[in-house]
Amino acid sequence: MTQFLVMYWSCLVSCLITASLQEEEYASFRAENPEWTFNHLAVDYRNGNVYLGAVNRIYKLSPGLEVQVSHETGPDEDNRKCYPPRIVQPCSEPLTLTNNVNKMLLMDYRENRLLACGSLYQGICKLLRLDDLFKLGEPFHKKEHYLSGVNESGSVFGVIVSYGNASPDMLFVATAVDGKPEYFPTISSRKLARNSEEDGMFAYVFHDEFVASMIKIPSDTFTVIPDFDIYYIYGFASGNFVYFLTLQPEMGGGPTTGSSSAGREQVYTSKIVRLCKADTAFNSYVEVPIGCISGNVEYRLLEAAYLSKAGAILARSLDVAPDDDVLFAVFSKGQKRRPRQASQDSALCVFSLRKINEKIKERLQSCYKGEGTLDLAWLKVKDIPCSSALLTIDDDFCGLDMNAPLGVSEMVRGKPLFSDAVDKMTSVIAYVYKNHSLVFVGTKSGRMKKIRVDGSSRALQYETVQAVENGPILRDMAFSSDHHYLYVMSESQLSRVPVEACGQYSTCSECLGSGDPHCGWCVLHNMCTRKEKCERSSEPRRFASDIKQCVRLSVHPNNISVSQFSVTLVLEAHNVPELSAGVNCTFEDLAEMNGLVEGNRIKCSSPAEKEMPRIIVDKGDHQIVQLYLKSKETGLAFANTSFVFYNCSVHKSCLSCVSSPYQCHWCKYRHDCTHDPRTCSFQEGRVKKPEGCPQLLPADKILVPVNVVKPITLRAKNLPQPQSGQRGYECLLTIQGNEHRVPALRFNSSSVQCQNTSYFYDGMEMSSLPVELTVIWNGDFSIDNPAHNKVHLYKCDAQRGSCGLCLKADPLFGCVWCKGENRCTLKQHCPHPENQWLEHNGINSKCTHPRITQITPLRGPREGGVLVTIRGENLGLEFTEIQGNVKVAGVDCTPIREGYIPAEQIVCEMGKAQESQYTGNVQVCVGVGECRPEFMAKSSKYYYFVVSLLISGLKPNRGPVSGGTIVNITGSHLDAGSNVSIMFKDQPCTYLRRGGQWLTCRTHASLNGYGNVSVSVSINKAHLQKDLRFEYVEDPTITKIEPEWSIYSGHTPVTVTGTNLDIIQTPLIRAKYNGHETLNLCQVLSPTSMLCQAPELPISLARQQEVSERPDEFGFKLDDVQALMALNSTNFIYHPNPEFEPLSVSGVLELKPGSPIILKGRNFLPPTNSGNGKLNYTVLIGEKPCVLTVSETQLLCESPNLTGRHKVLARVGGIEFSPGVVHITSDSPLSSTAIIGIAAAGALLILFIVVVLIAYKRKSRESDLTLKRLQMQMDNLESRVALECKEAFAELQTDIHELTSDLDGAGIPFLDYRTYTMRVLFPGIEEHPVLRDLEVPGYRQEQVEKGLKLFGQLINNKVFLLCFIRTLEAQRGFSMRDRGNVASLIMTVLQSKLEYATDVLKHLLSDLIERNLESKNHPKLLLRRTESVAEKMLTNWFTFLLYKFLKECAGEPLFSLFCAIKQQMEKGPIDSITGEARYSLSEDKLIRQQIDYKTLVVNCIHPENEKSPEIQVKVLNCDTISQVKEKILDAIYKNVPHSHRLKATDMDLEWRQGRGQRMILQDEDVTTKIEGDWKRLNMLAHYQVPDNAVMALVPKQVTAYNSVNNSTVSRTSASKYENMIKYTGSPDSLRSRTPMITPDLESGVKVWHLVKNHEHGDQKEGDRGSKMVSEIYLTRLLATKGTLQKFVDDLFETIFSTAHRGSALPLAIKYMFDFLDEQADKHNIHDPHVRHTWKSNCLPLRFWVNVIKNPQFVFDIHKSSITDACLSVVAQTFMDSCSTSEHRLGKDSPSNKLLYAKDIPSYKSWVERYYSDISKMPAISDQDMNAYLAEQSRMHMNEFNTMSSLSEIYSYVGKYTEEVCSTLFTSI
Repeated sequence: MTQFLVMYWSCLVSCLITASLQEEEYASFRAENPEWTFNHLAVDYRNGNVYLGAVNRIYKLSPGLEVQVSHETGPDEDNRKCYPPRIVQPCSEPLTLTNNVNKMLLMDYRENRLLACGSLYQGICKLLRLDDLFKLGEPFHKKEHYLSGVNESGSVFGVIVSYGNASPDMLFVATAVDGKPEYFPTISSRKLARNSEEDGMFAYVFHDEFVASMIKIPSDTFTVIPDFDIYYIYGFASGNFVYFLTLQPEMGGGPTTGSSSAGREQVYTSKIVRLCKADTAFNSYVEVPIGCISGNVEYRLLEAAYLSKAGAILARSLDVAPDDDVLFAVFSKGQKRRPRQASQDSALCVFSLRKINEKIKERLQSCYKGEGTLDLAWLKVKDIPCSSALLTIDDDFCGLDMNAPLGVSEMVRGKPLFSDAVDKMTSVIAYVYKNHSLVFVGTKSGRMKKIRVDGSSRALQYETVQAVENGPILRDMAFSSDHHYLYVMSESQLSRVPVEACGQYSTCSECLGSGDPHCGWCVLHNMCTRKEKCERSSEPRRFASDIKQCVRLSVHPNNISVSQFSVTLVLEAHNVPELSAGVNCTFEDLAEMNGLVEGNRIKCSSPAEKEMPRIIVDKGDHQIVQLYLKSKETGLAFANTSFVFYNCSVHKSCLSCVSSPYQCHWCKYRHDCTHDPRTCSFQEGRVKKPEGCPQLLPADKILVPVNVVKPITLRAKNLPQPQSGQRGYECLLTIQGNEHRVPALRFNSSSVQCQNTSYFYDGMEMSSLPVELTVIWNGDFSIDNPAHNKVHLYKCDAQRGSCGLCLKADPLFGCVWCKGENRCTLKQHCPHPENQWLEHNGINSKCTHPRITQITPLRGPREGGVLVTIRGENLGLEFTEIQGNVKVAGVDCTPIREGYIPAEQIVCEMGKAQESQYTGNVQVCVGVGECRPEFMAKSSKYYYFVVSLLISGLKPNRGPVSGGTIVNITGSHLDAGSNVSIMFKDQPCTYLRRGGQWLTCRTHASLNGYGNVSVSVSINKAHLQKDLRFEYVEDPTITKIEPEWSIYSGHTPVTVTGTNLDIIQTPLIRAKYNGHETLNLCQVLSPTSMLCQAPELPISLARQQEVSERPDEFGFKLDDVQALMALNSTNFIYHPNPEFEPLSVSGVLELKPGSPIILKGRNFLPPTNSGNGKLNYTVLIGEKPCVLTVSETQLLCESPNLTGRHKVLARVGGIEFSPGVVHITSDSPLSSTAIIGIAAAGALLILFIVVVLIAYKRKSRESDLTLKRLQMQMDNLESRVALECKEAFAELQTDIHELTSDLDGAGIPFLDYRTYTMRVLFPGIEEHPVLRDLEVPGYRQEQVEKGLKLFGQLINNKVFLLCFIRTLEAQRGFSMRDRGNVASLIMTVLQSKLEYATDVLKHLLSDLIERNLESKNHPKLLLRRTESVAEKMLTNWFTFLLYKFLKECAGEPLFSLFCAIKQQMEKGPIDSITGEARYSLSEDKLIRQQIDYKTLVVNCIHPENEKSPEIQVKVLNCDTISQVKEKILDAIYKNVPHSHRLKATDMDLEWRQGRGQRMILQDEDVTTKIEGDWKRLNMLAHYQVPDNAVMALVPKQVTAYNSVNNSTVSRTSASKYENMIKYTGSPDSLRSRTPMITPDLESGVKVWHLVKNHEHGDQKEGDRGSKMVSEIYLTRLLATKGTLQKFVDDLFETIFSTAHRGSALPLAIKYMFDFLDEQADKHNIHDPHVRHTWKSNCLPLRFWVNVIKNPQFVFDIHKSSITDACLSVVAQTFMDSCSTSEHRLGKDSPSNKLLYAKDIPSYKSWVERYYSDISKMPAISDQDMNAYLAEQSRMHMNEFNTMSSLSEIYSYVGKYTEEVCSTLFTSI
């Protein structure tokens, strides 16, 4: 263990050092804005500064990629169609804010400036000072200043050419023209003026009326290829020439060849263009095609290139000088695609520039001899013949005004170096290091390949590193000024990568075998590094650069016993440097000692006794340790070899001892193995070789019958004679796990016998049982048993219930069939005479009474050939006994030897039957000769000959010539016989299955081509033929697929046109990508068309990018037609899936009716070749579809005529997504009748205004009086509200005091811990399985519990649990409900291990925070919803740990608030139907009319004790009878938990009047008033109950109303209402609901109490009891709020205080808040609002709001709907208090927001103080927290049934088994 720890820590330290070094070497810079992608890169070789061109920005970075300066280049108002740009003259085109893409970035060292050309304003350039990016100039007012309007960053390349100090430099610019050849030359040379503001900047070097230093693409070229352009990939200057590498379309021969209009894919060619530097007229323009061929694969699409020197090693292979220029180029496979759509297959090739120039020189010479044409189709000079001229063309020839420009037709082929078919290469750069040519290649996936090129056919990829996180790597790469680093970039990341990573190699062989020429081995420092980094590397053998120079070390002896100490060892070292400083020898962590150096030999001592390793039995007899040589100079080990310590004593047998490879000896009499033979007690007891070991010799099968006393004699050799004091021999047999010792006798050294004993084993399932046998002596000295001899116990009667089975047993068993007892037994156990038993090969060896038990088949054709299988008993022991003795239905059946199983089975072939034979049984006679009755067997079942065996039809009757058609043949009795074959003429149809009237087969490919073939069926020897014919027709063909695109998820309609499509039974469409295949269904519409659903592209979600992808194969699976599996003629392409954005941040969009719903996103219109493609979108608002208008980024949905909340669901292809919910609020649109009414009212209003104007003076005085009267009424109203608040509060205080005076801590009806946790963890579930014992059948219980215990161990493994949770959360089908359920189940399992549960919770929360931040969600959204297991676990965690706090502190003010709300609500009327009340905090539950009522006091008799004093109860005369019963029960059982009370629905209310009169009061009876279709519930006022009436609750009884009239309307209404009452009075569900007023199904009568439902149009304002507007009653909200204010304040103050009435803040709160602060620090989140929000979402929102809204989770109470509504308002206020956002309120704000608007700022200050106080408290140590958690676990150890919880969790394992296993295997 110590050794392991030392190795572990040393490895860890080295890894950390390596990692820190790598962190220092690697650096990266990322885009500030996702839109500001990177375009170009340049490095100043003088100081190493990096210049980065990006969209809208130019950056100057330090060599370590730290920003020094940035320069803004965009965006700006522009339009690409504006020429000249709008900065020169006004433009009529619409202007938009346009990004500026950097298209060229060049260093002008001579003038110390940077050329940065962009895409804005037709491609103008800025000249920036290198030091600070100060703008020196920006010429824009001439046409020469506009390089190109193209918008792509890789479309322009520039080369600066210098002509010495006297002349200014020139700029050669090559650019794509984007279809505007009249504006921009494709290639030109420009003046580069020294003055950046000079007017002539970028002017053409030469320009006159006829000639200029430029080349333009002729406009005629675009008539041939409309989208023609030349793409410039790379450019450079070498010698007297400038070169550009291009990719351009091939023109072809005719006007339509290759054109897009012809529907063919364009063919591209890569070319190199050469120009003379001094050529001002461009007469030297020459184009040469270039490409590469590797393994018969053409690579012709240029991706990137780089010019480098050859280097000495590569130069020899290319036959050039080391300083000659070579060109490294990367090509994609083929010629048919734009580079970004090219194949993933790419190749790296090398060209000699000298040989390219030679090819150009040859072409120039031939042209000037008049040979050939100019051959440049795009310049319209393809067919112009060359002109002859007498002149000498040398290497520097720059052309004349003839024979120019010139094209070379023959391709220059590069030397292929390296290819990759998976990760496409996208960029290349190279340099020479120590004569080696090193090439660095970037790839599409962001990796960088390091390749050493030592020859044209010798390229070694020696390392691959991930250079950027997300590829591809762009073309621009650059070395640092010292060539130690390489700068590479993707669109969003620039990285600095070291050119070598020698430090990653830990051994000399790894280092020098890596292939990296930078790396060598620094011997005494034991590290891989560059030579210049190794101290004294020039001294001999201190630095190894070849693998043969690695240090080699050997030791003699190379092994010793652990009992040998301080042995001198001699180490011989090779290739070591001078070791004068000395060395130490180290045996790993065992010992270290000084070494004596003698030349190349070192002498060391082995470890001392106390340093020796301990070797135990289960790890073998030896231990290999590494012996290191450590230099005293460096303190580092520089060489090592293996050394073995062995321990002979671990061997416990002689053979293993003497067979050991080490010097071990066996001491026979001590039974001991030792390395020292002198320790043996007796000289003759020493054994050196296996032949001398005591051992048992191989024995024949040892058979022992059970319960038979028998000795066992064994042969042996070298058996030791026990010496004085030693015990004798014994035999040890292990039978079914039990050891049996039997005394044994040693006859001599070669024989031993186990004494007479009987043996037995349990069960009759095995006829014999092999038993391990061991011979021991002296108690426990075992004799070796190399042959593994075993004793075979057997029972004759086991598995041998018949005579035949008995006699076919192994003759050595000696079993006989005892006829008298009819059983198989040993001969001696059969009590009858010899003639009464049967034995194999004996006198009596023939079993009588054979029996047939089974026959298959039972039917067959008369023609015979059927193989009949007969099973039974005593069917002979030899094949000859039944040969010729089998008849089936009177027909001879010939037995087949291969199918015969003695005594058990006969397989025979039927002969031909006569026409007169129809049926019969099976007869078998056993024996040879005449058959006697006792040897005859007849079957009870009959075999039938099928007479009408025929075939009648087949379907389908035609199929493809390639086969694969499933043909169904009909007929009769087709299930007869044993074998079926179907022939289609002379070739088979593969049989599949059959029934009585049908059989099916699958056709093969036709051998004879098309046409009809006859069909025949053979059932054994019966040949069925009818004139049935099957037609092989021509295979289907596919001529057209439309459209030729889909989206990643597939399932878009594809119309397929072809021929013979209707002959395919189940056509499938297929796509294959990266080795994975997907299929989808097709529906045949006609022989020439079918409609398919496109298959999805099998691409992982992680790889789905914003690029289109082509499948590797695309085709159809049409039966066995192979030709259509992969179509070469299709260009089917997959576009990215549409992506939807949420409707709003909250997920709910508020709308007015008729307002359109706009779904935003991207990729709504795929970019197809023929314009944007159309996808079939379906958007459902609730269940109703809407009419859609689709654009690229929006779906405009004309919403259907709906109101309310509705889920929005969008479907397209294989995608289904819900962006949220719309809430459509009604505007109450007016009907035509209302419009007419309004018009009429308008006319009357006009008339009224006229009348008013006439009578204005007369009425003005009356108006003033009316105004004063109204003012007085308002004053009275205000006074009344204030007075009402004051009185109500005083009254409520009195009632609450009365209520709580009896409630001390124990009086509050707290739920027990288990009930409380269950209601929070599993809301709405009363009897959850975790509260019950595991319910499994008894026979499986032990097995299931064992499995669940093992699963519980896995749950307690953190790695598994985290992996399990993450896997579940990754599944689409794992719903929000499932997440909450799993979280709660896990917490119930971990209730007893809260320390572990807390650790898991922290890990999950940490992961959640990282995912939230990575997905770029706003940090404040964290923990807001329960969308993950972690969030629900957090709620449950607080639920467990805050129970004590609830009971001791927060429970009392919460219960007081609940009681106060209940009391206050019941002060006034409450509508028992709608739940509305006079006193309410919720506007929705407020009765908005005047209800006349009176408070009554009723005297109640206790229902369980009528003699007790009457109890006075306050009720209202407008209360229903059910409400009165509830109030009476509240008064009687005011201190009793609700679950222990009588239920109001079980009691009747009895009004006891004078003289013994009693009356049952009910909500509905025969006296109930019915007005129209409205029926009003009975109230106390209905029965005219007076004040101080006497009431009693009696058990419910059947009244005359219920019994006599139970078939009337009343019965229906009563039962319906009763159901309503039961619902509202039932134990609280998660949400209290208001019962709907629904008409009675039979009579249509509607029930009401105080107010009629607002939705019924027949209710008028007058019916609501008041002429005043309903909003006037909103003042009651203020009255109620004022009354309850103190109770709300008390609750909030208790929760938001760190000092709780002498009780400390719960540790859980402080601990979790500190954890959130740590996470915020970790992720550099310092915004106090974010931290505040995290804490609010964590505790108040997740726990307290839930408890406030649902006090029934904590107390044993009943919560009514009105109480629930009020608590919801308090909970909303609580949430608003915890928010950091400002609450801007207005007149349209909800009333519940306005109600506490003035209080919320005060509450917010409480919250901020609370969080501040907690943060200032000392941190809780992990030790204290763990102790607290352990105590909590102990207190509630057995609350839940862990087995049931595990079983519930395991159901999710069963549901997602494959996904969980896959993730686990991946993580392993």
